[in-house]
Amino acid sequence: MIDDTETWRSPLDEVLGGEFLARHSGDVEEAVRKAAATEILPRFRRLAEHEVDEKSGPHDLVTDADRLAERQLTATLGALLPGSVVVGEEAVHANPAMYEALQGDAPVWIVDPVDGTRQFVHGDDGFGTLVALAHRGTVLASWTYAPARDQLATAVRGQGAFLDGERLFAGVPAPGQDLRVATSHPDFTTDEQKRALRPLWTDGVAPRPCGAAGLEYLAIARGELDAVAFNWEAAWDHAAGLLLVEEAGGTHLTTSGEPFRVTGGNALPFTAARDAATARRVTELLRTGA
Repeated sequence: MIDDTETWRSPLDEVLGGEFLARHSGDVEEAVRKAAATEILPRFRRLAEHEVDEKSGPHDLVTDADRLAERQLTATLGALLPGSVVVGEEAVHANPAMYEALQGDAPVWIVDPVDGTRQFVHGDDGFGTLVALAHRGTVLASWTYAPARDQLATAVRGQGAFLDGERLFAGVPAPGQDLRVATSHPDFTTDEQKRALRPLWTDGVAPRPCGAAGLEYLAIARGELDAVAFNWEAAWDHAAGLLLVEEAGGTHLTTSGEPFRVTGGNALPFTAARDAATARRVTELLRTGA
């Protein structure tokens, strides 16, 4: 006999209603930690030459850790939320059509298994594992893990941002001090993109090349960095961190004056910042170089 007092809810209903995250946020955290523990950290500072490959060039690297961690996360996250899809950096590199899932109706896990692969390959601990859950372009939750530092930052839309359980507040830049801005690294930018960022080299701004994007976003959420200015759109680099910044009280803007969209089609460069005034200041400068 069917009990019609209870209404059946699909996995999508549970995501949109918040029940999924209430029940399974810890399971996602465990999946992220496990992928790092089994596939990433054992290879940190122990990579063999055959475990590292180039993608688009000598600075764009991929390792066995990237591939195997993404494979593990894809299986685990997909099983946690039936009907969801995974958009991972390495899978999209192999099949670019997979990126179109960001435009679909299914919940999407956005995964960067090793954010900052170059740092990872060089033995620098400034790399991370990024996971975000999105639906129709809205990022609902994110997990930013720095495995070599054992730091985990989480955010759920409307519920705040946390680092190892402690609430994060981005705050505002100190009056009278230069704005600290991390920009797209010159090794990964074209001459045209460099020109678009050049207006940031001005009085009152202290730009520097970025490290791993996810950890730069975390630095904004912690109030250790005032802003970033990036000119690429790959969702796996930005989705987790942008929600983290928002939930810590910050914001993000493109040069068109609109928030960044993980589904693409943004006016570039764009910024994420500790507060709205800083975001406006950075975008005003960037518009002069567009």
